[in-house]
Amino acid sequence: MKKFFTVCIFFMACTLICAQEKDNTQDSLKSFLLEEVVLSANRWEQNMREVSSRISKVNSALIKFQNPQTAADLLGASNQVFIQKSQMGGGSPLIRGFATNRVLLVVDGVRMNNAIFRSGNVQNVISLDANSIRESEIIFGPGSVIYGSDAIGGVMDFHTLTPRRSDSKKILFQANGLTRYSSANQEYTNHIDLNLGFKKLSFLNSYTHSEFDNLRTGSHGPSDYLRPDYQTRINGVDTLLINSDPELQINSGYSQDNLLQKILFQPGDDVSFLYSFHFSKTSNVPRYDRLILKNDDGTFLNSEWYYGPQKWMMHSLKVSVDRTTALWDHVQFIMAYQDYNESRHSRSLGSSNRTNRFENVKAVSANIDLDKELDKTTLYYGAEFVRNNVGSTADNKNISTGIHSQATTRYPDGSTWQSLAAYASIKHKFNESFLLNGSTRVSNVQTDATFDLELFPAFPFKKASANNTAVNGSLGLVYTPAPEWKFYYNLGTGFRAPNVDDIGKVFDSQPGDVVVPNPELKPEYAYSTEIGFAGQIENFSVDFAAYYSVIDNAIARAVSTFNGNDSIPYDGTNSRVLSQQNIGSVKVGGIQFGINWNPIKYFQLTSNLNWQKGKETYPDSTKTYSPTHVAPLFGATHVIFFTSSIKVDVYANYNGEITFNKLALSERADSHLYAKGENGNPYAPSWWTLNLKASFQVSEYLTVDTGVENILDKRYRPYSSGITAAGRNVMIALRVKI
Repeated sequence: MKKFFTVCIFFMACTLICAQEKDNTQDSLKSFLLEEVVLSANRWEQNMREVSSRISKVNSALIKFQNPQTAADLLGASNQVFIQKSQMGGGSPLIRGFATNRVLLVVDGVRMNNAIFRSGNVQNVISLDANSIRESEIIFGPGSVIYGSDAIGGVMDFHTLTPRRSDSKKILFQANGLTRYSSANQEYTNHIDLNLGFKKLSFLNSYTHSEFDNLRTGSHGPSDYLRPDYQTRINGVDTLLINSDPELQINSGYSQDNLLQKILFQPGDDVSFLYSFHFSKTSNVPRYDRLILKNDDGTFLNSEWYYGPQKWMMHSLKVSVDRTTALWDHVQFIMAYQDYNESRHSRSLGSSNRTNRFENVKAVSANIDLDKELDKTTLYYGAEFVRNNVGSTADNKNISTGIHSQATTRYPDGSTWQSLAAYASIKHKFNESFLLNGSTRVSNVQTDATFDLELFPAFPFKKASANNTAVNGSLGLVYTPAPEWKFYYNLGTGFRAPNVDDIGKVFDSQPGDVVVPNPELKPEYAYSTEIGFAGQIENFSVDFAAYYSVIDNAIARAVSTFNGNDSIPYDGTNSRVLSQQNIGSVKVGGIQFGINWNPIKYFQLTSNLNWQKGKETYPDSTKTYSPTHVAPLFGATHVIFFTSSIKVDVYANYNGEITFNKLALSERADSHLYAKGENGNPYAPSWWTLNLKASFQVSEYLTVDTGVENILDKRYRPYSSGITAAGRNVMIALRVKI
């Protein structure tokens, strides 16, 4: 631990991150804090200096330079969002101690969260293509006023590529191509995007295909993270094999395809129509954390455990009108339809019975957003409607005979989740130095789940429903004593209404446990405060934020009973009964700190540090525990050399330790994911990696990106993850631009 903090102090004394264009560093240094334009704060473009909460941007320059394999890795490149992975084909963002259904994903103005987002780790962010994302904005803290239910810990707002029109009579044609190889998981990625622009009409097409083989971990680190043996099926028999290369994580590879198509029609300067089509599909994705789980006698619990192809499709139409009237200056209307498909397939070791559960969510949404400037006050207001229909089926298949039989579904088939809301927000400038932001939102959320009593004959109820109305608000003050400085304070509330996963799910949360529905579940409410500043002195800039959040009526799994029994048979195993309950409160506080320094021409030093601490309390206990999604201390430091055609970045990523005593109860139950201390208790060791990346602009049309990640070949597993991180990874990418 002392070595870890020595490394942190050393690098913080040096300091932090690039992510700006290579040839205009002085401008980028200023925009690092205050000059950026953001959309996520109120759905309209707004200068960062006028926002009374912390927002971080991951722009196109950083995305291209870092070459993230997935959208989850893209968020991790910000060094301000912690990424958990249960398998290589995943990535669950943790923001300020909250994750999964307490943070919100938004793509091109449309919410991705659906009625079956769970409290366990959610991997849906990988449905987005990192290569078609123009930029991402991360709102830290409650975003419920603008975005509704689920936006308790933060909002991740992704903006994808946009078609470009021609500004002359000539047709505008642009093309970008990428091919990339990474050694740690034998990644092969190929991407192409094409833009065809006319005077009033333009088309954009983007396609990416990625192949990932088994992931290799590092050579130096805890032996608990190795894969010494693995299971496979030979001649119809489940067989245990010794892994000749324990650093290779057998059964972790997968593949993915992403397609994006957009059509922009702008008949006049004040009206535009943008149609977007997104499609994503993975192959089967092995759930690695379940495949390495063993019984007390050392035998594997599962022979198979994989997610079926995760498919996501979205159609959206955005209509924008920039025409001043008595009610608005600008108005935009977005209609969207999304179709999600996912499935889970598991088979115990030695069993011929494979359980298959399939889920489908169809989501329709419509939202209208308007703004109106009135002297020193700007008004933003709008409304939103969202409806989800959940389909859930299941069967058991005997893989020897091919015979199918009935199985309990994960959710009640035909369940619905619906939200209707309206919001209003004002921005008032008292003078050139003081600005006030105030917002309020009224939301009504309804959830209905009807159980098939043929599948669930022992249920004491046939239907679980929830109808909740919530009023949220936020108030923020911004003080800018000089153009280079900003001080802000924000007080906000958020809420999360129970969804279908909360009140209607029946599944084994872990071997030996079964979760049963709880129709009495109530919403959880969040209260958050934040204070911070950002500023610049010559070539040195700094930003700092301190925050504290409380959730009342926190929803979490706890011991329960079913028809008076504390355990019931489920999938052939006698299982302890759990249910989602409003069991107490969650409190999380922390700081985020960043610096950026250009000591001399062509050099830049940057560094970020994130620290958080939380407590989870229960009404029937005097003890407190760390919440599941409170990440350890983490950060990164970059030392960058750049010219107009070359950029070289030497950087370190680092994570603190979480001891057994500070490990969440849910994580202690998953002890097989962690290293073992001297007393045999699980814990998450600290770690740091040294990395090098470089980009060479060979010509106007060709750029070569290369790098070595984890140069020292450290073996580490990020907190709460089910798969060990990559060892030394050599990456090379060729980018062609026409």
